[in-house]
Amino acid sequence: MKPPPFSYHAPITVAEAIDLLGRYDGDAKVVAGGQSLLPLLNFRLSRPAALVDINRIPGLDYIRADGGMLEIGAVTRHRAVERSAVVAAHCPLLAEAVRHIGHFQIRNRGTIGGSIAHADPAAELPIVLTALEGEVVITGPGGVRTATASEFFITLFTTSLGSDELVTAVRFPTLGPGTGSAFQELARRSGDFALVAVAAALALDEAGAVRWVRLALGGVDLVPVRAAGAEEFLAGKRPDAATLAEAAALVAGEINPESDLHATAEYRRQLAAVLTGEALETAARRAAEGGECGHA
Repeated sequence: MKPPPFSYHAPITVAEAIDLLGRYDGDAKVVAGGQSLLPLLNFRLSRPAALVDINRIPGLDYIRADGGMLEIGAVTRHRAVERSAVVAAHCPLLAEAVRHIGHFQIRNRGTIGGSIAHADPAAELPIVLTALEGEVVITGPGGVRTATASEFFITLFTTSLGSDELVTAVRFPTLGPGTGSAFQELARRSGDFALVAVAAALALDEAGAVRWVRLALGGVDLVPVRAAGAEEFLAGKRPDAATLAEAAALVAGEINPESDLHATAEYRRQLAAVLTGEALETAARRAAEGGECGHA
């Protein structure tokens, strides 16, 4: 199939891109990797008047760690993140999750900013951003602002990004020594979006009890969700098998999955509990073994 007609623009500065987006007043789409947008165009599910291609804008393709944050430019490809020693050292959860994105051909073109802005609730990067309480760097006519994951993801494929704003970077907190993380997902076929995905990160105190835990799930609601009840339950407890199983069971009651042609809501609920238990067990073991040191 062929996409509907559109005007094409390739700005060379962020300011030019923002000006173009404002000029089309919500009737333009940003394209970088195009791994989500182009299929939508070809199936005529999206009919923008214009595409604004940001690939020629310098300075949007980088990975750097500084001040307790891992910052990644919006046009950075998934494959670059997957192969990055900086990501592996400072945010193993992200390095582990990105390997689940599609196939390597998709990761060669797909971008960090594009995945976040697309806001698919079953996509790996929004789940990790939610789990780690990361933030999105947004540039618009009024300058630069940041939004946390909970502020950014509004509902299915919908964010707080203005029609004349552009995602320019994504920031993930680095967790440091004494912490462990894990990512689990199940898809019908390799490369498919997950039926359910779970991102877990936790820290242990000197006595081996959970000092804090962050747990996020995708594929179970209209946005990635934090399992606040399970997090509260685990705080201060030793992560033995019985405790982790109880936390996983709590997750099943916190989520709101829907049935579709791929899986029933009840199956997703049960799967969420199983994957949560596995992710928490792995994260706790990694924390006990010495913490975040590039285990991904």
